[in-house]
Amino acid sequence: MASQPPSTPPESFSIISTLRYDPSIPTTISNSATDIIYPDPKDSPYYLLRFHRDRLLNAATHFNWPKAIDFLQRDTTQFAQFLDQSIPDRTKPWRLRIALDSHGNCTVDVNPAAACSPRSLFIPQSVNFETAEKQQFPPPWRLYLDTRPIKPSAFTTHKTTVREEYTSARERVGITSFVDPEEVLVFNPKGEVMEGSITTPYFRRRVEIIDRGLGSDEDGVAWVTPPLSSGGNAGTTRRYALETGFCVERVVRVDEIVDGEECWLSNGVRGFIRAVVVLRK
Repeated sequence: MASQPPSTPPESFSIISTLRYDPSIPTTISNSATDIIYPDPKDSPYYLLRFHRDRLLNAATHFNWPKAIDFLQRDTTQFAQFLDQSIPDRTKPWRLRIALDSHGNCTVDVNPAAACSPRSLFIPQSVNFETAEKQQFPPPWRLYLDTRPIKPSAFTTHKTTVREEYTSARERVGITSFVDPEEVLVFNPKGEVMEGSITTPYFRRRVEIIDRGLGSDEDGVAWVTPPLSSGGNAGTTRRYALETGFCVERVVRVDEIVDGEECWLSNGVRGFIRAVVVLRK
């Protein structure tokens, strides 16, 4: 039986976006010549800054929060200046959790960011995992499959403080910490993969010629990520991967998932993460 979507009243939750502050980002981009594709502003230490602002604005618009929309009607420079007030030490990487309520009140929680290679914040250059390892990507995470479906709702499409469904999915497969290299795939009642509990997934699949992007090989196999119509979150790294052509959208069914298959995960704090599917824990 599928989990029911929450019936939370608008006043009781916030829209959120979590991103990485990392002073190495502008330097890595400037030293990379032309092999890194990355959206403006390229000189900001805030990872995918504009995408996070846009994500919050899209959510505020969906929930019809005029005061939140007014707060977000600022350019990336002004948005960065607001976030700067929360950074305790600009020489270190930080994890920022931005929360905005219906009254336009915005809070920023800051914690030390997990260590990661600067290269992992950008689109992977190769589909070969051995090559990725040489690029200083860490060992792969273990990726499990939830044991019951989740019903899509506005709280799965937009990231909010209503996270009970994702917390329950992690508990069902025995994930007890956000520090451990483990993740769970959630899926809808149709048997379509939606997303990970804290990440966007990408799988290697054969696609039609018209759908092939930069991540395709000569055999027509490409990285694919579930479409938003499956119910998952409109994540910032997902947008990054799609706009650069690293992946294309395609429905990914649960019965397609293969034990031991290699894939990518991504989110706004850790960038791109190698993963291996574990169906038999």
